[in-house]
Amino acid sequence: MSSNETARRLVDKLWSYCHVLRDDGVSSIDYVEQLTYLLFLKIAEEQRPLGRLGTQMLPDDAAWAERGWPELLRAKGSDLSMVYQQLLDDLGSSADDTTFHLIFDAARNKIRSSTHLRRLVVDFIESEKWSVNKTTDGQLIDVKGDAYEQLLARGASDIKSGAGQYFTPRVLVQTIVECVQPTPKDTITDPACGTGGFLLSAWDYIRRNHGAELTDVQNERYRSGGAIWGAELVHNTARLAAMNLYLHNIGTAYGKPVIHNEDALRNRPTKRATLVLANPPFGRKSSVATYDEDGTAGNREAQTYKSRTDFWDTTSTNKQLNFVQHIVSLLEIGGRAAVVLPDNVLFEGGVGETIRRSLLRECDVHTMLRLPTGLFYANGIKANVLFFTRKPARSESEPPATKRLWVYDFRTRKHFTLKQNPLTREALQEFVDSYRPGADPDERIETERFRAFSYEELMERDKASLDISWLSESDDKDGASLPAPQILVEEIALDLQLALGELEKITDSLRTALVTGP
Repeated sequence: MSSNETARRLVDKLWSYCHVLRDDGVSSIDYVEQLTYLLFLKIAEEQRPLGRLGTQMLPDDAAWAERGWPELLRAKGSDLSMVYQQLLDDLGSSADDTTFHLIFDAARNKIRSSTHLRRLVVDFIESEKWSVNKTTDGQLIDVKGDAYEQLLARGASDIKSGAGQYFTPRVLVQTIVECVQPTPKDTITDPACGTGGFLLSAWDYIRRNHGAELTDVQNERYRSGGAIWGAELVHNTARLAAMNLYLHNIGTAYGKPVIHNEDALRNRPTKRATLVLANPPFGRKSSVATYDEDGTAGNREAQTYKSRTDFWDTTSTNKQLNFVQHIVSLLEIGGRAAVVLPDNVLFEGGVGETIRRSLLRECDVHTMLRLPTGLFYANGIKANVLFFTRKPARSESEPPATKRLWVYDFRTRKHFTLKQNPLTREALQEFVDSYRPGADPDERIETERFRAFSYEELMERDKASLDISWLSESDDKDGASLPAPQILVEEIALDLQLALGELEKITDSLRTALVTGP
């Protein structure tokens, strides 16, 4: 059995229990959070006897010699829930700024039934080997990272909880990374990293394509977070990202966190990167979340970021426009970026127009991939991937950094859904071929779906709009590209699920307002 097959088997086994816990009120993403704590403890116990440098995952003192996973196995009956919560409290009590603290800070047991918790601990986790497994030919494989990544993908499918907003389809992530071609010399960051998908994909690309070139110093820089790091505003999501990277050997338990739980937009960068990969959260309002003592989200405070003197302009109504400017500031001169952005960033007037004109002048905005709907767990979203390179500052008399913008229309007459017709790497191959990774953009060739627009043409468009299309659905006269009926049904069902989820959120807000008053 291969590494992927072993990881899939473990994930299938664990995920089968998620449906049981839903009756306890545990959502899919809450389940993944609980698995984060439990798998950390199980893997720590598996590695404890090894005594190798860097494998220590729990506090290294005598008091913890018999603590951790053995405590859960020893606990009987209804005591298990109490023992588990006390263990989480003790693990989260450290005030150190470490990966360990980020993972366990304000951790809560959300599995109310001790019977269900014991079955998860004993039958589903204890019975498996998570650090190292054997393939059918006897080779040893480490599957914990692959398995955890698959668990995050399963958790993102919980539409009602909104978990999918932190998860970019991995096929899209891998394609973007393939186009920008990270190297061992790169420093890589994601200022809205979600569960860390872009960072992991970039590291995986480097290992697969440049593994033999990596020096010990470079390996250590990536492992310690010196060459790869991210920021995530939502505390629980930052926790998942930190665990995800840690299980892929990025970051150390007692080293500085590779993931920073912070509002990346609040301050100008103190550290720059040569490569930024990001899918900033979709939504209109810029805000900062506050958290109660138990780690749950509290009020959200409006944020205008007027102190960001490095921004061309600021807005409190479109956080993606703020993220675009922040990403430019994050880049070293000559650094490159690939950013997923919703359509409104392309055509919004006022501040939006100011920022687009400045971006086209100061950066080489060379490629845009227009995405179809049906790729994200928030259905109906129209998004794009913008590729650009930061150039040195230029005077008004100097020519703009952007010569031409190549636009690939992957939207018109394209239909995908999350289940019946998911996006595949094969479907994106024509875009990759047109992009020509590593080649001079001047060598590109126009096709039906790939066209170039000069800087002058872009400036002449109303509000310097980048909302560019030329193909038409009506050009498909024989209907060959229309989606199958079952795909249309899935799209409608998903829209209804999302609408119901939004209505429930509104209802909850109204109930809270009635109880607490204005």
